[in-house]
Amino acid sequence: MRQISIWAMIALLLASCQQEEEAYTANSITYQLFQSSDFPYEGNAVIKEMRDGGLEIILTLRGADSREPYFFPSHLHFGSYEEADAAIAVTLNPVDIRSLQSRTVLGTLSDGTSLRFEDFKRFDGHIKIHLAEDGPDYSVILATGNVGKNPNSPELFHRESVAICTPYFPHQ
Repeated sequence: MRQISIWAMIALLLASCQQEEEAYTANSITYQLFQSSDFPYEGNAVIKEMRDGGLEIILTLRGADSREPYFFPSHLHFGSYEEADAAIAVTLNPVDIRSLQSRTVLGTLSDGTSLRFEDFKRFDGHIKIHLAEDGPDYSVILATGNVGKNPNSPELFHRESVAICTPYFPHQ
């Protein structure tokens, strides 16, 4: 009886992996997220094209996790990370400190546009992950990285150039 339940579990695992693979095309791109404060967090943002043409953004941090629930607010911004007052293009699902991950299916941006995979590769933007939703800790950027057409490499990243962003959306 025990062997049957093990085989059933293996079959269920394989079926769930196959369903996940079927949700996406082969198109994906990874951007680095660089440590941007004294808090030692860095990671990456993976943009995956879904079968329906939509995009999913998966944020993964490396750093201290916790068993207590806490969420780091995350945004996709217009412009490069150096631009002051860079408008929020879309609020991403927050990064959960327990898993250090977030998944967001990208919808319409704050300017009314929608991005497909090739559009995203030409997008002028960046991602920021904040320490807190508001208050003084909102200005603490844990990790950031340019995405789309903007340069994203360790050699070109300068932590002191990360601009504090304001929590506003254009065109609203």
